Amino acid sequence: MRLAVLSDVHGNVIALERVTKHLAGQGPDLVVNLGDCVSAPLWPRETYEALGQLNARTVRGNHDRWLSDPERARPSPMIAFVREQLSADERDALVALPPTRRIDDDVLAVHGTPDSDTEYLLEESIDDRLCLATSAQLDERLRGTREPLVLCGHSHQQHTAWAAGRRLVVNPGSVGAPRYAGNDAPTRNEASSPHARYAIVTRRGGAWSAELFVLEYDWTPVIERARSLGFADWADAFAKA
Repeated sequence: MRLAVLSDVHGNVIALERVTKHLAGQGPDLVVNLGDCVSAPLWPRETYEALGQLNARTVRGNHDRWLSDPERARPSPMIAFVREQLSADERDALVALPPTRRIDDDVLAVHGTPDSDTEYLLEESIDDRLCLATSAQLDERLRGTREPLVLCGHSHQQHTAWAAGRRLVVNPGSVGAPRYAGNDAPTRNEASSPHARYAIVTRRGGAWSAELFVLEYDWTPVIERARSLGFADWADAFAKA
């Protein structure tokens, strides 16, 4: 079994195209998408259509869920923009995605943790920065689950860890956004970059391994798109590179 794992595309169709081209040479049996698909001041509709072509097993992220709440659009121009770009049917399809998915009985896919799409599985937020969770914290967050491979996103931080019972936990990183994009306090975030990230996980002889990819692409169009729409914070996040 060989899975391509994507997460947190956040409307960056340019980065998604780079990842899609790369994974075509990897020969995955299946693509898994861990959510937060289109929310960004970039290309929501185009990203939605491109993700549809991947036929991925997708879970719902917090940003996907928030598209059902018009009240969230009032204080958030970005969410308002995304809602306007998508049809009602497209928004409903994202909101209707399952919060978790199990694949072949030995893979659990979530956005944040098995119980929450806004909490981190592999990290702990301290003073607006992400620190790695302890083994005890990780095991507590996975209590009640049994799958030998757990896939998570949300933090945008590419990382792997062991949980109790030699269970592998993999965060593929973000396809489309550095974590500081759109953050109210970007100067307090950990260092990152705009590269497109994803993972390939492979099961051989009952054991899972992971390959983590960090792909360069031309993110100039991302900067130009964000600026043209009046979202300087998103443009600045990519212009830091």
